[in-house]
Amino acid sequence: MEYNDIEPMLTTSEVAKKLNLHVNTIRRWSNNGILKAYRIGTRGDRRFKKQDVDDLLLKSSTIR
Repeated sequence: MEYNDIEPMLTTSEVAKKLNLHVNTIRRWSNNGILKAYRIGTRGDRRFKKQDVDDLLLKSSTIR
């Protein structure tokens, strides 16, 4: 795998904007395992894979 093949990860704010939710909802979903978050850096900032967010959207659309 080359460096160019690595997809950039989304911040909590970016995910909240994409899902039209509050950032605290995204944090809570992360804490509850609804949405997989990856902790990075010394502060442990949350980052999300775009594919994980897309999968959550697809899953929620099929439930309705």
